[in-house]
Amino acid sequence: MKRIIPLLIATMVSAPIAMAADTMIFPSKNGNVTFNHKGHTDFLKDCKNCHDKTPGKIANFGKDYAHKTCKGCHEVRGRGPTRCGLCHRK
Repeated sequence: MKRIIPLLIATMVSAPIAMAADTMIFPSKNGNVTFNHKGHTDFLKDCKNCHDKTPGKIANFGKDYAHKTCKGCHEVRGRGPTRCGLCHRK
């Protein structure tokens, strides 16, 4: 029984990550943004880099969040697109 509980907890914690799409498309009037979720997960390792508390839909996600958080992270790390046309594709 002592072995089953940690395994059950680990399964519950990792399940949302396994269910996330590898690639997501966010519609935008400036051109859709294709987001490589798996690539970000593999690189960053910690979901809290983007998600406030737990994996799942990001609260208040939208243009302002993406421009501040996503673009800001790309600028700080020197990795990833930072110009409009590199994310927004028509």
